[in-house]
Amino acid sequence: MHKPFSPACERNQDVILGLLREQFADRTRVLEIGSGTGQHAAHFALALPHLVWQASDVPSRLPGIRQWLAEAHQRSNTPPPLPFDINGAAPTGRYDAIFSANTLHIMGWSEVQRLFALLPALMSAQALLTIYGPFNYRGAFTSASNAAFDASLRAEHPQRGIRDFEAVNALARSVDLRLVEDRAMPANNRCITWRRSC
Repeated sequence: MHKPFSPACERNQDVILGLLREQFADRTRVLEIGSGTGQHAAHFALALPHLVWQASDVPSRLPGIRQWLAEAHQRSNTPPPLPFDINGAAPTGRYDAIFSANTLHIMGWSEVQRLFALLPALMSAQALLTIYGPFNYRGAFTSASNAAFDASLRAEHPQRGIRDFEAVNALARSVDLRLVEDRAMPANNRCITWRRSC
């Protein structure tokens, strides 16, 4: 099987890692939702050996994730990836951190709502949620490149698109998540972190 590769993951993994070193310094078990190729899981687990990094994605992506984890030779803190289909079965268990990169804009809005509804069952008390990707603010794009990206997403599927921060933050608040940080990242992306308040 040809190992999957994402140029975007290659470009952004080190800058995200810098943030995770801070945010997840006192965490122990991370669930990554939408692990994609598996590059982030392999890179972060190797660099953050104090964390058990649990990758997850739709079943068709799991073989590629397994390849990346196997080749990283960091198996002590990378259990086998779990199937997670937002329209089907979700993992069980509790985690003190959840991470997801570049997923909200490829889901339909109803799927984003479903994701947030699932989070309380997956998060322990005071758990963190960190989401990386592009966001709009007050209904406006933050750059011309994000506007073009949004148009390309909607051309592929009309339910896709860059999400408004205010709408996502409202979903977070509805499941007792409180904003911790909204950090600007390269290429007009953000890393937004919430903490479970109970």
